[in-house]
Amino acid sequence: MILTSLVEASRLQFALTAMFHWIFVPLTLGLGFIVAFMETKYYLSGNEFWKKTAKFWMRIFGINFAVGVATGLILEFEFGTNWSNYSWFVGDIFGAPLAIEGIFAFFLEATFFAVMFFGWDKVSKRFHLTATWLTAIGANLSAVWILIANSWMQYPVGMEFNPETARSEMTDFWAVVFSPMAMNKLFHTATSAFMLSSVVVMGISAWFLLKGRETEFAKKSMKIAAVFGLVSTLLVAYSGDGSAYQVGKHQPMKLAAMEGLYDSEPGTPLVAVGILNPEKTVYDQREAMLFQISIPQGLSLLANRRLDSFVPGINDIIKGGYTYIDNEGKQAIAPSFEDRVARGKIAIEALADFNRARQTGDTEQMEQDRRVLKENFEHFGYGYFSQPSDMVPPVGLTFYSFRIMVMLGGYFLLFFAAALYLLCRDKKGKKDFGSVRWFLYLSIVSIPLVYICSQAGWIVAEVGRQPWTIQNLLPVQTAVSGVSASSVYTTLVIFFVLFTTLLIAELKIMFSQIKKGPDGIK
Repeated sequence: MILTSLVEASRLQFALTAMFHWIFVPLTLGLGFIVAFMETKYYLSGNEFWKKTAKFWMRIFGINFAVGVATGLILEFEFGTNWSNYSWFVGDIFGAPLAIEGIFAFFLEATFFAVMFFGWDKVSKRFHLTATWLTAIGANLSAVWILIANSWMQYPVGMEFNPETARSEMTDFWAVVFSPMAMNKLFHTATSAFMLSSVVVMGISAWFLLKGRETEFAKKSMKIAAVFGLVSTLLVAYSGDGSAYQVGKHQPMKLAAMEGLYDSEPGTPLVAVGILNPEKTVYDQREAMLFQISIPQGLSLLANRRLDSFVPGINDIIKGGYTYIDNEGKQAIAPSFEDRVARGKIAIEALADFNRARQTGDTEQMEQDRRVLKENFEHFGYGYFSQPSDMVPPVGLTFYSFRIMVMLGGYFLLFFAAALYLLCRDKKGKKDFGSVRWFLYLSIVSIPLVYICSQAGWIVAEVGRQPWTIQNLLPVQTAVSGVSASSVYTTLVIFFVLFTTLLIAELKIMFSQIKKGPDGIK
């Protein structure tokens, strides 16, 4: 009971920190490029209007950048304080992208951030423009390495476990960097951040139009944001399809939870809209859905690119026995939960036997144990499970979060298309965009909606992969630090108060800058 309490406290604290951090980061990732584009227009045209416009949005960027750095630092420290067993187990691999992020990307953006903010009229226009672009690129490079590290946790490649140190060691750096999971996650996360930034620019600009202020500034900002947002949202949809395909290949249990799918058959449908049966559990005979509208064979097409293919459900994965394509492109038979647990226990015991043999200097026994461990290592983490439900993520939270993300993504595609249509009508003199008040109000309401969409995406990614910190190798209960649950809960409360204070302070500063408008910037 104490261990469970500690695990839940550690997970809750990390989730709180990550979700607060992700409030600030996506706006920084996309807004940096929007600002850089606006300053480019100033550099090419020499029009002071674009300088004033770029400086205004740069203020919004800077506020988020500062708070995002503060929450990000706390997030990285938590790996050592709350997840020390995890850090020991994979530190040789996980530490590499984090180190690159700190040494390269962080210093790049921090250095040029100062020039971008304080270098107006102190350095040449060309050097200042270069600093602005490098700040935007640096911010996104930081995200690249964090996402590579996160993707490795969900699809561990380019590694080998060393029983002498009980650590996973990197054998192929480029396999870690360019794994298909990492590439899709990077593309999907970055473009979703660009979409979010565009919505925020649209909403703030709409406020100026409703107030009858800074009309030219607002319309031109909205036009840039609408184009950037529409392209980004299309790329979000494309990369989301690729991400779902990778999840189907490497994390079938997550995909099953995303669909609320327990028992499947060839030509698996995709649930468009549905209500889960809250009474449903593993192996019972209840219906999984109380209500659903499905797309016939949609999930088969999404997961396997074939309409008649089989996509395993939760019970199918537990029972095993179905055919799938392994990471080497070969047909294989999925092992059952019992088989995985048995092989996991063999791997754990082989590791213990290896250490005993090493202490006695029995090299022959060490080699035998090393071989047994290597043969069963892919199931290592299952050796810590006792019942099938241990390997099932929270289905309800994953299922509904996925649908919120997808439906809001579809909404934003229509939103940006409508914005461009209305802006084109305004340009042709058919209807003043500032008079379309329903759309301006909709733009403001869309700001909280896009943050909900963004957070829902991370819930799907992180809650859906539970109970793993490293897929198939290290479950959460074996990754936590040996600290008391009470100390974790205490710091959880402190962090919640701190982050809430930071969020309130950030919003107050942002609202103050927005009220001043571009004319209030020197």
